[in-house]
Amino acid sequence: MNPVILLNNVSVKYRAPEEVIGTFKEYAIQVLKRNVRYREFMALNHVDLDVNEGEILGVIGRNGAGKSTLLKVISRVLIPTEGRVRIRGLVSPLLELGAGFHPELTGRENIFLNGTLLGHARREIKSRLPEIIEFSELGAFIDSPLRTYSSGMVARLGFSIATTWKPEILVLDEVLSVGDEAFRHKCQLRMEKFRDQGTTTLLVTHDSVTVETLCSRAVWLDHGKIKAMGAAKEVVAQYHRSQ
Repeated sequence: MNPVILLNNVSVKYRAPEEVIGTFKEYAIQVLKRNVRYREFMALNHVDLDVNEGEILGVIGRNGAGKSTLLKVISRVLIPTEGRVRIRGLVSPLLELGAGFHPELTGRENIFLNGTLLGHARREIKSRLPEIIEFSELGAFIDSPLRTYSSGMVARLGFSIATTWKPEILVLDEVLSVGDEAFRHKCQLRMEKFRDQGTTTLLVTHDSVTVETLCSRAVWLDHGKIKAMGAAKEVVAQYHRSQ
């Protein structure tokens, strides 16, 4: 075993107002009056996790269980409140639809924008442009503004850019939950190819079949804690029994 992701006793704590405040102006007034009361909650609660090189790890759980927070910590988008995170390799995150895109730019222009944000030179992006467009299957829409795209089209473009270059660590948050079945299958084949080449993947999804098909192991998160971790089919079965 060769771990490339190690989390030791990782916690993320958030503070949120107890009452709903409609506008920022009202919030500012209440803060000045010291009338705002906060509650604290643990988005992640003392999580220990290791992910091995070349492994596809599925992350399952209900909405609000801490799945996206876990991926953001691994992607260095969030700094944990406590604990230690060790990553060996470059993380290529695709955390949410539209992240790193501009709605007024065309799909083609967004390829250059997003590719640059991922650390690729313009010349390098230009050389990969035909491959990205072909894989995304956007056709003539590639020169339309992103605001005219459906969520599935945005997901196609985002996945195509993130995976055109072989990533060392790929982090996907519900990306395969949108779009048509044929394209999801195409994405799964690419992920399997990367796995065989040593890419490590973390996949958050509500699709149990995808987890059982693609993942060797799975983690079930519940209220910020790891409820179960092990063979994908066993963890999925435990999760379904709890529903």
